[in-house]
Amino acid sequence: MKLESAQWGRARDGGEAVLITITNNRGAALELSNYGGILRALYMPGRSGHLENVVLGYETLAEYEADPYYLGAMIGRYANRIRGGRLALDGRTYSLAQNEGQNHLHGGPLGFSKKRWDYSADGPGGVMLFLVSPDGEAGFPGRLEVTIRVALTEENAVELTYTAKADADTYVNLTNHSYFNLGERSATDHQLCLSADFYTPVDDALLPTGELAGVAGGPFDFRSPRRIGSHYDHNFVLRQGETGPAARLGAPTSGRTMSVYTDMPGVQLYTGGSLGVPFSPGAALCLETQYFPDAPNQPGFPSPLLRAGDIWRHTTRFVFEA
Repeated sequence: MKLESAQWGRARDGGEAVLITITNNRGAALELSNYGGILRALYMPGRSGHLENVVLGYETLAEYEADPYYLGAMIGRYANRIRGGRLALDGRTYSLAQNEGQNHLHGGPLGFSKKRWDYSADGPGGVMLFLVSPDGEAGFPGRLEVTIRVALTEENAVELTYTAKADADTYVNLTNHSYFNLGERSATDHQLCLSADFYTPVDDALLPTGELAGVAGGPFDFRSPRRIGSHYDHNFVLRQGETGPAARLGAPTSGRTMSVYTDMPGVQLYTGGSLGVPFSPGAALCLETQYFPDAPNQPGFPSPLLRAGDIWRHTTRFVFEA
């Protein structure tokens, strides 16, 4: 296992951005930046042993600073959408930054994906990312301290361990927004299996109605592996207490598979239908492990509430095989 770092340029705030590369003894490699906590590249072998990058990325820092797609970034304080940019907590109503019409999306226009994180090596295969979000940032209450450990294992797994604590009650929903293509022409050509009997239907603004709808027999039924086929931007309700993968993605052309293990209650399947230049719609897909969209305003959803002094901790693993 080898860890190297190199300067990547100056961010708009004047601070230094770096690229950190972790390479395991099998040749797989992960490129991570302290800017946005971005997973810039991930090289994994196919059935022939040939290494290819399986995530979408840009070449330059400037492209990431202008990026509207959250490519590879760490997302917070709240991943996904919050209706009307408003939430209630402990008898108070908070107005959040609105950056998708009147709604709050992925932490607002200056969310964690646009921050420079502090960082340190954590052994030869891991990196610790550190960020402090001040009280009131994007409208959220409480000073929030976030730590994310990003690691590449010798078994070709990428492990993300999220930890957060706050000095006041607040809501937290952290995820990674990598776009994966394991070696197919389109995201929709992949085979997908999800450990989900329900999904959360959405309205025209892609916000959940509050209903949990069964997937059986319909277009959202991925309980057995099948070609994705159509475009999706939906949250699936993961079965809890199972030891198997929450999701399994396969590329018949390259022979690669990716199994996703998580203790989050949901996963957002986004097949990249809104991707544009320099990419094409459907070029890759996201499997964003998360609490449900708009959960602070939906009492029937699992709560992402973090009480002052408590620890918010979740882990997601992406395991690659060929």
